[in-house]
Amino acid sequence: MDQTSLSPVKFPEFPLEPRLLQAIEQVGFEYCTPIQAACLPLLLDKKDVAGQAQTGTGKTAAFLLALMHQLLTSGKTTRAGAPRAIVISPTRELAIQIHKDAQTLIPFTPLTTALVYGGVDYQKQQDRFEQPVDVLIGTPGRLIDYYRQKSYHLNAIEAVVLDEADRMFDLGFIKDIRFLLRRCPKPEERLGMLFSATLSYRVMELAYEHMNNPQFIKINPEKVTADKVRQELYHVGKDEKIQLLLGLLKHTGQTRTIIFVNTKRTAEKVNAYLIGNGYKAAILSGDVPQTKRQRLFREFSEGELDLLVATDLAARGLHIPDVSHVFNFDMPQNAEDYVHRVGRTARAGASGIAVSFACEEFVYSLIEIEELLGQKIPTLQVTGDLLVTPEPPAKIKSDRKPPRRRSGHESKRRHHHKSTSG
Repeated sequence: MDQTSLSPVKFPEFPLEPRLLQAIEQVGFEYCTPIQAACLPLLLDKKDVAGQAQTGTGKTAAFLLALMHQLLTSGKTTRAGAPRAIVISPTRELAIQIHKDAQTLIPFTPLTTALVYGGVDYQKQQDRFEQPVDVLIGTPGRLIDYYRQKSYHLNAIEAVVLDEADRMFDLGFIKDIRFLLRRCPKPEERLGMLFSATLSYRVMELAYEHMNNPQFIKINPEKVTADKVRQELYHVGKDEKIQLLLGLLKHTGQTRTIIFVNTKRTAEKVNAYLIGNGYKAAILSGDVPQTKRQRLFREFSEGELDLLVATDLAARGLHIPDVSHVFNFDMPQNAEDYVHRVGRTARAGASGIAVSFACEEFVYSLIEIEELLGQKIPTLQVTGDLLVTPEPPAKIKSDRKPPRRRSGHESKRRHHHKSTSG
């Protein structure tokens, strides 16, 4: 759980269930973050909340504490196949992080959790529903899959959390979300929580449709990115971006760095040059298998990897400690994606640096990004000493499967068919 700029409000000031306060004390947290201080009084009073705050400001702890308090104080019991709270996440990585945070809050309680997401352990995850589950955490597709398999039902739901709601729209999950919400008890019969770093009109419409008179909470909405992020911009030609990246990495003496790109092909190119020039790097993108993805996060978090080349998969909702630099090798084409990318650094009150390359291909999104930020990103000059002549890229086996080659017999048959049918 992140504890960034803190409020003067202490957790014991809230009428939280004592076992939750015991867990908070064990973790070492005393003061709430602003989003926690604003949302918890409403949620503990059983009012629905739609909350907006900067990424990394403790939204996860706010909704976990509220839903666990609800479950511990409602007097209801848990049965197999009948979860009492559901947390819906847009990505597998975020679901895993939420589940990990939940484990820090339940050691003194009888509450149980289950985590479901695509890519791994289908039967093992399904078998979990044979035992009572209090808090079900997962991604939309896998949640619906098990629901349709009748592994569980939603009749007993007392609390619903929709995390990173704007990302649900971006990833095309909104029909899935509505499918799940319509099968839960009526909004007035459950506690509803919606959290996101941005609250667009479409997200607010979703809140009004599926929540019970939600209270909208916005914490410092004018501060789109964290105060301690130093943002820098270089206008550079597309063919010089590799040279500039290597030069800046050499000059900054970075520790843990994420380099964001817009496509898998660019990720492969950048990664090959980094490895060819002596850096420990790896790619994180949508087609990396889930088990490998989790191993990469662990190695990066533990310092075994210096650099992570990532598509926007890694930009949302993840807490990776001590990220010193974020590079936008490609400017994101969506202004909100810029906010989430930059939010990977300067977490938990630390400082960080976000460097963006505006080339001729992706510079057009800069105006929209600066409008969202409410300020110009400081521009630095590309000088000769920052451009490093790279060593050749390393030859790395691609994760993509090569096209199947036809045998000679197949080719002859195909040629014969074409000649006779022509």
